[in-house]
Amino acid sequence: MSARILDGKAVAAQIEAEIADQTVEFIQNNAIQPCLAAVLVGEDPASGVYIRNKQKACERANIESRLHRLPADISEDELLQLLAKLNKADDVHGILVQLPLPDHINEARILRAVNPLKDVDAFHPENVGRIVQGQPRFLPCTPHGIQQLLIRENITIAGSHVVVVGRSDIVGKPIANMLVQRGTDATVTVCHSRTQDLPAITRLADILVVAIGRPRFVTADMVKPGATVIDVGINRTDKGLVGDVDYTAVREVAGAITPVPGGVGPLTVVMLLYNTLRAAQKTA
Repeated sequence: MSARILDGKAVAAQIEAEIADQTVEFIQNNAIQPCLAAVLVGEDPASGVYIRNKQKACERANIESRLHRLPADISEDELLQLLAKLNKADDVHGILVQLPLPDHINEARILRAVNPLKDVDAFHPENVGRIVQGQPRFLPCTPHGIQQLLIRENITIAGSHVVVVGRSDIVGKPIANMLVQRGTDATVTVCHSRTQDLPAITRLADILVVAIGRPRFVTADMVKPGATVIDVGINRTDKGLVGDVDYTAVREVAGAITPVPGGVGPLTVVMLLYNTLRAAQKTA
């Protein structure tokens, strides 16, 4: 029997409606509208799409969105000057620097320059450290979206063996750190390109999170029957967008699975709104 489809779009719409209501109440009580400042450097088409989606979501959730569109040849110092202004602006509560940045700009230096209190992507080292210690100020958007999807779809996390394929700073490491914390209580294994006999490890997973950036990398023989499979990958191919999981084949083995598109992606955007509202609440 085919796996249950975990509809990230529907869950995201539910969370977005909750955020919109909370934002209206916050504005009424504090006379402050939460504001997200997005910084887009260059003309990367995919980045442009992501920013437009985030702007539309902000509008639906009653959050002000400001876009700072910068040329691809802007200097690192000029970008740092803009971030310094946004850090000081009392009416800006969240700052998003759209990645990737041009090669001549030091990405780590830019992310460190964002005020941790406005770092709604949770990429600043201070916020990363707080996550590791189980004292998060903000949770990174994609991992938080995954966690919310599991909770709202009644997937048992506590006591489950979660295998994460991929060790990126954006998804792999933070989701592992989040799910292993007391109160969440998963047993977490992180795999990567140097892992030996990867299929033997992925077949142990009750929950398999795949964020490796390789189209249809995880095949049916790598999945334990009945497992929950979370596909974080978005790969552009000649046949359109596909995930890191061979969806058609794995769906016949798994107990639950996210589609691509329509799985984790919409949740990433809505958790950015969640963090922006929380950042504004901390200033009121």
